[in-house]
Amino acid sequence: MDLQLPGTEGWTVLAGRNGSGKSSVLQVLTLALSRLAHLDRATGRVIRRYERDWPGELVHVDIKKLGNIPDGGGHKVLGRAAGRRNRTNAGYSYLHTAVDDHSRLAYSKIHADEKKETATAFWQRAHAFFAQAGIAVERVLTDNGSCYRSRDWRDALAAAGIVHKRTRPYRPQTNGKVERFNRTLLDEWAYPRPYRSETERREAFPPWLHSYNHHRGHTALKGKPPASRVPNLTGQYT
Repeated sequence: MDLQLPGTEGWTVLAGRNGSGKSSVLQVLTLALSRLAHLDRATGRVIRRYERDWPGELVHVDIKKLGNIPDGGGHKVLGRAAGRRNRTNAGYSYLHTAVDDHSRLAYSKIHADEKKETATAFWQRAHAFFAQAGIAVERVLTDNGSCYRSRDWRDALAAAGIVHKRTRPYRPQTNGKVERFNRTLLDEWAYPRPYRSETERREAFPPWLHSYNHHRGHTALKGKPPASRVPNLTGQYT
């Protein structure tokens, strides 16, 4: 549904009916329209934002599939036509990511697939990362991907006493913290500059992730980085 603000005559009519000035009507309608961003497009229901009370209470886990950059660069370097030709057989990368709900602290690694063995091994390393930071993980939230429905995944979480929760089907916003992280890494790491190879892009990932965790201000954290909520995070001030 497309909503449009009325013209000058419309403002006058609305203001007259409401007994208010045109500027007041504009403020009310602008605020109402901005709230559409908080609606679930599929149902029209309000998306309820939440934040867990302490680190480890809930960790969001997800996999982001990215097309690899061929040697010589893609369309940003070569132009669209040449970049498309050079793209053949470049393959894909899979970013496995775990984000703590309370602190937004992220652990993320690039892998060649999203198989159950890869996802499970990733989680075991992520769990160790959070433990080293002093975070005791209680629950993990994932989508319904096959790797997260595997016995390997189930057993790894059960052995650590971690509860596994799944998102509702076709509702990725339920896993919103890691989905938001994925959008940030696309904007700030994956696509902001014309890399000339996949190797070059991958080499830029660890420094970017360090900056995200230790230095980059987060609006949900009042402009502070995730490290501000994780006192035991190593390398916090480097």
